[in-house]
Amino acid sequence: MSERRKTGRYHSRLHRWARYVAQRGILKTVLSTNLRITVEGERNLAGLDGPFIMVANHSSHLDAPLCLTALPYRVTKNVATAAGADYFYNAKWRSMLTSLFFNTYPVERGKTRGKSAGLSVTLLRQGVPLLIFPEGTRARTGEMAEFTPGAAALARALRLPLVPVALVGAHDAMPVGTFWPKPGRMPVKVLIGKPLRVRPGEKLPEFNTRAEARVRAMHTMQTSYVLVPEDNAAPQPEHKDLPDAQEGIS
Repeated sequence: MSERRKTGRYHSRLHRWARYVAQRGILKTVLSTNLRITVEGERNLAGLDGPFIMVANHSSHLDAPLCLTALPYRVTKNVATAAGADYFYNAKWRSMLTSLFFNTYPVERGKTRGKSAGLSVTLLRQGVPLLIFPEGTRARTGEMAEFTPGAAALARALRLPLVPVALVGAHDAMPVGTFWPKPGRMPVKVLIGKPLRVRPGEKLPEFNTRAEARVRAMHTMQTSYVLVPEDNAAPQPEHKDLPDAQEGIS
């Protein structure tokens, strides 16, 4: 089976239409009814075109819905969300629902080989942006964990921008172990940072640390306007051996 046939759903106009109804009609209405959502930093997305990788902190089941509905539709309409195959793809009904609402693709966490190996690279090369949570799983206390390097490795290898997003208040509004936001329309902030690109000569650990530091600074300061040196890296050749992302919603 060709790669394009295997990823046909991510390019389907019918699926995009159904996803629009699910995300912008149902999901966004549920979120706005139950939360007070503030979005900051949309101007940082000006000029963003082509595939990219969105990275965010992860402490609640609200995180993916917020990223996919709070950002402008022109940015999120084709985004595919990395999801743990061990949970979201272990039952047909669950995989169908998450596919509809979050345009998920399976990631076998902790494995370098498997049915979904290389899918992150394939989608990016086909122009599909990705949403990846580099902590790997939800933070049980709401405190950010260190970023694993999968997302940064993809962005570095393919010379694509990383879009940092900090989600503030999602854990308090719907902590791990709950399945609906707390009553009272608790406040949540979605903070969008300026896209990051790998710098000339920048090694993977350095780039990954810089991405984590950007999200952590926005989360701590509760603003997208943090002072970070500008990125002026020129495009460089792709790497031959590309890792697949090992992080996903859970």
